[in-house]
Formats: sequence, C-alpha cells, structure tokens
Amino acid sequence: MNDNRRREILERLAALRPAPQSELHWKNPFELLIAVMLSAQTTDRKVNAVTPALFERAPTAAAMAVMTPGEVEGFIRTLGLYRSKARHAVEASQLLVRDHKGEVPRDFKALTALPGVGEKTAKVVLNVAFGEPLVAVDTHIFRVARRTGLVPAASGSTPSAVGSFLERHLPAALLTDAHHWLLLHGRYCCTARKPHCADCPIADLCEFKEKTSSAD
Repeated sequence: MNDNRRREILERLAALRPAPQSELHWKNPFELLIAVMLSAQTTDRKVNAVTPALFERAPTAAAMAVMTPGEVEGFIRTLGLYRSKARHAVEASQLLVRDHKGEVPRDFKALTALPGVGEKTAKVVLNVAFGEPLVAVDTHIFRVARRTGLVPAASGSTPSAVGSFLERHLPAALLTDAHHWLLLHGRYCCTARKPHCADCPIADLCEFKEKTSSAD
C-alpha cells in the first residue's frame, strides 16, 4: 500500500466522523490520564461507570495523592486489575504533585516515568488532551493497521512499531485525529472476529483477503 492510498483511507474515515472524540469521559488532563490508566483490559463503558464518583472525591492529582490505594479500590473494584490500577493511580498522583506541581506534563518521557503509564497511555494523553500528532496503538488500531495493509506486516510486528510507522506515513494534516478514526473503525466496523466488510467504507482500499459478506 502506498501513502496516497493511506491518505484516501483516512479521508473516508474522516468523512464519517469529522470531529472524533474519545469515548472516555474526562474534564481535564488529570482525569483523562487516570481514565486511560483504568481502561487497560477494560471497556470504556465500564471505566465511565466508575470515574464520576472517583473524580468527585479526587478531581486533582493533589486530592488523589493523599488517598490510599485501598480507598481508590473502593471506587474501581468492578474493573479488571483494580488493585494494581489503584496503586498506580495514587503513586502517579504523588509524583505529579512532587515533580510537576500537580499538573500533567506535556512530555512523553515525563509521562512514561509515571507508575502505570506506558507508551500507549502517554500517547493517548498527549494526543487527546494536548493535540499532539501521535497514534496511540491499542488492540483495535493494531488489528486495523495490519489487516488493511496500512502497515506492512514486516514493519508492524509490535504496537510500538505500528505507531511509529503510521506517524511517519500518514498525512501530517490528518495525523492528530488518525488515532480516533482507526480506533473507532476497529471498534465498530473492522471487528476482531466478524469484520463488517460489506458495510465498510474502505473495503475497496483494504488488502484483507478474507473479506466477509453481508450473509456471513
């Protein structure tokens, strides 16, 4: 696949969702950071169900930094890995207070130095909260990128490699929203088990050889 075809794919996805938004609910960069940390191996819907009460109790890093992990657990017990997530949320908040005056830094290295914050989480925060042209690769984007041919198999063996390739080859003007377009396309159309190829807006540009029909 060449870059012209990659551009056309993004332009078609953009036409469907001109102003894509994260499906996580948040009001400030701190809330987004915590919500993304909580979303690992859990659906956005489940995260959105627990964060209103949590953020009412701790709307800032300073407020969460003085909570115990056990207190945070009480708010997020319905989520997978809730014990480690609670510990990381408190520890990350404490470091934000200590090193960044309670603010979420607009810096990849500083973000990934926080407990529980890896490359994907850092890129989501930088992209969604600060508008940085980065592609945070989750399971949906990884699948879509490799299945469609947006990223050649040889160039995308890991999520990090897929993200780096997309950031180099997608049009700069479309890169900021590319994360959402690809994620939502994977979540609702190019699904893991039974992709909706018959209804796909980019089916004719996609290199997937086992396309499904409307009868499948």
